Amino acid sequence: MAAPGPPKVVVGAAERRGYGVPMEQHGRPGRPASDRKGVGGTALAERRPRPRWRQRLATTLDLIRANPTGRVTLKIFIAIAGALVVTIGIALIPLPGPGWLLVIAGLGIWAVEFHWARRLLGFTRRHVHNWTQWVKRRSLAVRFALGAVGMVFVGAVVWLSLKYSFGIDVVAEALHYLATH
Repeated sequence: MAAPGPPKVVVGAAERRGYGVPMEQHGRPGRPASDRKGVGGTALAERRPRPRWRQRLATTLDLIRANPTGRVTLKIFIAIAGALVVTIGIALIPLPGPGWLLVIAGLGIWAVEFHWARRLLGFTRRHVHNWTQWVKRRSLAVRFALGAVGMVFVGAVVWLSLKYSFGIDVVAEALHYLATH
């Protein structure tokens, strides 16, 4: 198993340029077990080893961050890419489709570089997980009722979007069609 912290290549390159690189980084494998405490003092399960592609990505990001220009460039690139994905997601929220999924994906992109986004993504994951678990514990009738309420909400959003964005009143058109045929 590899040593915790950034790879030696990254440390050497950063030190040659006069930058210090912490050997133990928050949120990385290799942290002492005493830091892996959850809420209420219960220890979290040991994490599986990272997939190889994630190790390579982490190494590449560490190499980029070892250079001050690379660090700023990476931060700007991540900020723009995340903003683009979040903006597209927000535009798609009123329409049926992956609006919220894109917003969360954009938040995940921002979480690569920004601590506030990492915390917000964790908050979102926790609440979505809690909501899912709560719904799973309900009876089938309650789940159907929740699904029906969700579909009515999506239908209302689509109707309002079509009415105020494109001037098409689907309900009025349907009532007119039923009255004439």
